[in-house]
Amino acid sequence: MGRLFWKILFGFWLTLLTVALISGTLSYLYVSNRLSRMADVAGGPRAAVTSSAAAAALHYGGLPELNSMLDAWPPFVRDHLRVVDAQGRDAFGLSVPPASLAEARRRASQEGEPPKERSVQTALTPAGQRYLVFILAEGPMPHPLAGSNHLHPPAPLWPGPPFGTILIVSLGSLLFSAVLAWYLTRPLRLLSGAFTRLADGDLETRVAPAIGRRRDEIADLGHDFDRMAERLKALVTAQRQLLHDVSHELRSPLGRLQVAVGLARQQPDKLDASLDRVEREAGRLDQLVGEILTLSQLEASKPTESDEFFDLIELLHSIVDDARFEAAGRAISIDFAPAGREALMRGRAELLHRALENIVRNALKHSPTGRTIDIDLLCDVDQAIVRVRVSDRGPGVDPGQLAAMFEPFVQLDTSRTTPGWGLGLAIAQRAITAHHGTVSAANRPGGGLTVSVTLPLQPALPDTD
Repeated sequence: MGRLFWKILFGFWLTLLTVALISGTLSYLYVSNRLSRMADVAGGPRAAVTSSAAAAALHYGGLPELNSMLDAWPPFVRDHLRVVDAQGRDAFGLSVPPASLAEARRRASQEGEPPKERSVQTALTPAGQRYLVFILAEGPMPHPLAGSNHLHPPAPLWPGPPFGTILIVSLGSLLFSAVLAWYLTRPLRLLSGAFTRLADGDLETRVAPAIGRRRDEIADLGHDFDRMAERLKALVTAQRQLLHDVSHELRSPLGRLQVAVGLARQQPDKLDASLDRVEREAGRLDQLVGEILTLSQLEASKPTESDEFFDLIELLHSIVDDARFEAAGRAISIDFAPAGREALMRGRAELLHRALENIVRNALKHSPTGRTIDIDLLCDVDQAIVRVRVSDRGPGVDPGQLAAMFEPFVQLDTSRTTPGWGLGLAIAQRAITAHHGTVSAANRPGGGLTVSVTLPLQPALPDTD
């Protein structure tokens, strides 16, 4: 058990014990006050009738006659009737408050009141024993012949020293506190062990199955841990896959470089051609390393770095102009018709320029000669978003590979004949995500591919004179 368990255990236990002791002390004082008030001797006609009847039974039949008569009286009367001998002991073994006995003896010695109207009577049994008969005062005094429907008053809640009650309360509160402390600290111990296993490299560690159906803040913390573990596993897996893919992609240009160097040594007369080959492969290596660095920076950087305001329509016009220059040689036309005059964005213009340029160049790369690429831009002011769609008339993509086309180093079947490493759309996807946007792809009816980009739209700036 950890330190938190003992803190919770003793904290709750002491709190419950303190409350119980305070409540018990107040109850004890209340009951003691009630018992002290019972020291009075009942008076009045009803008490006089009851004590006179009891005294007459003693005088003519002794204790057996009185006991037989009491069986027919209400329990309340029987419990408050006292028959005390000369030594101050009750004939039936009931307790006799000293103050009540003294008061009864004082009243019995008074003169001037008829004997049958006295609430305290003196009786002499046939055996010659003298008893003092009186009634302890406690609430209204019923008539002894009124029936037995008067219930006995409740027993005192705390009639004596509360040591046994204190022990019971202490053990009960200790058990309750132990269960509560175990319930609160068990998921924390599970989380502590899970963190230890995760730090040791076990990325499959999860705590939700052990927490079960529990629904509270600690359970939410366990589910957050599972999400963190899933994210860590995805990042580590992606890092390992990236290292594997980078090493695989670097082998091809490095192998061609080695072949070119070998040819230059074996055929000195073709040195210029070999050097040209080396230069092309070095350029491709430089481009590959640059794209890998860009991808790494996008995955590590925060979306808010180097924020600026820029117009997305103006940015797309620049991309379309460059793409039209490249498409002219293949008689490919690019149709760009933005809906609106301004689409204000906030972020990194250079990064978003490269993302959208990669999407447009991907469409240009897969478009057949003489076809058209459609680029649409629509601003939704109500939802504060802007949508960009780039559609080509190429061969499209297998539906099962649409999601994978945005992963790094993924070469789809339709693009294997074209140069590249599959980093362009991966860079585009991460750049758009960094701007709190989304990107998706779908096959176009009639053939081709449509890539849709959704980005948050900034409110238009007020006009200034």
